[in-house]
Amino acid sequence: MRADLLAGPVEGLDEALEAVDAFDQALVAGLLRPQPAGTAGPTRLADAVLGTPLAAGVAEAAAKAAAGAAGEDHFVALAAARTALHGSVHDALLTRVDEAAGRQRGADVVPVAAGQPTANLLTAARAWLSDLARCGWQGLDHEVVSGAAEVVSAMLPDPSLRRLATLLDGFAAELAASCPGASLERFPLRRWGDLWSRGMLLTVPGAAVAPVTGTADGRLLPLGIDVTEHATAAQAQVHAVFEPADGSAPRLVRASVSVPKPDTVVGAGIWQLMRPHMSLLAAAGEGCSMDLTGMPVTAEGDLVWSDEHARPGEPAEAFATARVALPTATAPVTAPLDRHPARIAVPVFLEGYTTRTDDEGRLTFTVAGLDLVVDTDRIPAAGPLTPEAVAKSGACIGLIRWDAGSFGVQPLAVETTVRKKVTAVHAGAWAGGTTDKAGARAEKAATDAAKVLSERAGRLLRK
Repeated sequence: MRADLLAGPVEGLDEALEAVDAFDQALVAGLLRPQPAGTAGPTRLADAVLGTPLAAGVAEAAAKAAAGAAGEDHFVALAAARTALHGSVHDALLTRVDEAAGRQRGADVVPVAAGQPTANLLTAARAWLSDLARCGWQGLDHEVVSGAAEVVSAMLPDPSLRRLATLLDGFAAELAASCPGASLERFPLRRWGDLWSRGMLLTVPGAAVAPVTGTADGRLLPLGIDVTEHATAAQAQVHAVFEPADGSAPRLVRASVSVPKPDTVVGAGIWQLMRPHMSLLAAAGEGCSMDLTGMPVTAEGDLVWSDEHARPGEPAEAFATARVALPTATAPVTAPLDRHPARIAVPVFLEGYTTRTDDEGRLTFTVAGLDLVVDTDRIPAAGPLTPEAVAKSGACIGLIRWDAGSFGVQPLAVETTVRKKVTAVHAGAWAGGTTDKAGARAEKAATDAAKVLSERAGRLLRK
């Protein structure tokens, strides 16, 4: 990997982010009665998208916002402009990563799902988000925030609306914890701006749908598992190289499983919640390939996993895959709404680096003269990989990410020396089960907690 190509400024990046920041600042006081300083934010967005198909609609929306007369369609236009600017940043950064990795990216266009008639629930969600924009973060109170509860409850039973419902539910919970807004000294401007604009665009009929564009037949070689865990939900995303049966070029793909969970199930206990839904987890944890037949796949390289289309294959060591197959794999395209710098997660193989830990405990890889901060906070407690193992490693399978203005790496697996022997340590090694004492204890604790919760739920239902 030519890590040195990640260094240096990206032309236009700062200007795009400054326009986003100006709009986010305008949302602090709100757009119902904007102050003179607050009108600059929408105007900056309009200026930034001049010469694009969004120009006319965003210019009108900015003018209406400056007058305190913006409607829901105007807020959608402003959210689209903000998202487009982040998309341009995403594309510029991803081009830099592809150059460094020497990787080609697919030229396919992600299809847009056919729009459905505007549902009442989407309209209700858009109305709530519009109210937030009008009152601003300083105007938050429990009455405004609670308006999301009824909408979320009505959306959750519908799978096609669950993505938006989950976003609104989490967003409302954050806002409720910050009420009243007038008492806050600081606001998470970029984060709340992201959640607001993404939610607003997901209210557009068809925006949340990722249509299946084909099927996959061939061999799947897992690279590693990225685990995300929250108090009430967990997700495992397997990054892999797919070798088509027709002999065409290998390509990068992903397969994900998400599950709700009680907050008492943590660490390795989350695997027993996810295993029944995706056999790939066991294969990845045990170092095996999988043979796919007719597996649905989207243009973004996301496998719509179904165990009936997969069967266990031959052993496939992840570091052998990373050394041999990963460099030649083609990367998929990115859907419009997913073009955001925070969503960059490009699988790479690194070796020949040096490591150092500063006085604050921050770990850094130096690769070809470039410092890459290691995001040890993303190393899950649900596996044997630790920051200490990463610090002693000589090779790493990881995800290149971009955060706080610079590139960094999230380790998925490392090769390190244990008792004078080079050993591979994977973040997802316990996905298929483990004999490791720490992992076994965590699984037993999760099993016990699940039994207690099941018994309590049964008593409540009987009452």
